[in-house]
Amino acid sequence: MIKRLQILLLVPLAVLLLALLFRSNPSANTSEQATGAAVAVPFSGVPVQPGSFTNADFARHVDQLRKTLPSSDFTVIIQPPFVVIGDESPVSVKEHAEKTIKWAVDKLKQDYFSQDPKQILDIWLFRDSASYEKNTFTLFGEKPGTPYGYYSSAHKALIMNISTGGGTLVHEIVHPFVEANFPACPPWFNEGLGSLYEQSGEVDGHIHGYTNWRLPGLQTAIRAGKVPEFKYLTALDAHGFYNEDKGTNYGQARYLCYYLQQRGLLVKFYREFHAHQKQDPTGYKSLQKTLGLVDMNAFKQKWEKYVLGLQQGFEVDSLPPPDGN
Repeated sequence: MIKRLQILLLVPLAVLLLALLFRSNPSANTSEQATGAAVAVPFSGVPVQPGSFTNADFARHVDQLRKTLPSSDFTVIIQPPFVVIGDESPVSVKEHAEKTIKWAVDKLKQDYFSQDPKQILDIWLFRDSASYEKNTFTLFGEKPGTPYGYYSSAHKALIMNISTGGGTLVHEIVHPFVEANFPACPPWFNEGLGSLYEQSGEVDGHIHGYTNWRLPGLQTAIRAGKVPEFKYLTALDAHGFYNEDKGTNYGQARYLCYYLQQRGLLVKFYREFHAHQKQDPTGYKSLQKTLGLVDMNAFKQKWEKYVLGLQQGFEVDSLPPPDGN
């Protein structure tokens, strides 16, 4: 009887001690400030979706991240599913986080992606080329291969020279979402979709890609007869896409996606391709089905004529009628 009474007294005491320990755990404080850096938690109080990271997960991530900051000039902002770190003014970093990153994430998930990246990823926004090159080497031990920015799956980071604008940032945001939702996606569609949105805005409440700087180069390649058949483009592996006539491959992939977008078929194609990727690993058959075409050589001729009629920065394009003539 005495032993049972001791047990009954000890159980509530243990519960009380656990509660006190939980309340004293600093990782559960989602509004803590990193030394020398501003930390914002814009989603405090918002219910966490199943399978996503909790506020405490982000807080622990920031706690580890702040130990690696190159200087006290960096502002850190939690913008799910990312953590944004920048050495511009806190106001500017917050503006990038809300007006570019949050906007792009919301719009991409609206049309394409149901799953967030499987890990918390950092978005580094360096204020100019000097900061970009210096801090990329300091943090990651490498020199950037592009003056604009890139996504590194190995470093779990998007690394940006934000002085070049937000276009590359939106482009690179596409890649970790493709990685999480469509891991077998071939490079042509991964880069076609990403590059489509490197010049983008909002139309009828949805993300919309516009003509951009890739157009003149593609038009030159079309006139020179250097654009391959779509069956060849879609079958390219990573080495072929990124190393063999890289510029033309990017341009062709982007403006195929642009064409599908302008016909109201891009989201339909993505869903068709995603659903049948095992049977159609390149997406070529899904492309034929979405277009309602068998003769892709004839389509390529019509697509080339369409692309040659586009103008950079001018969106009232000569869209072909539904029969493609």
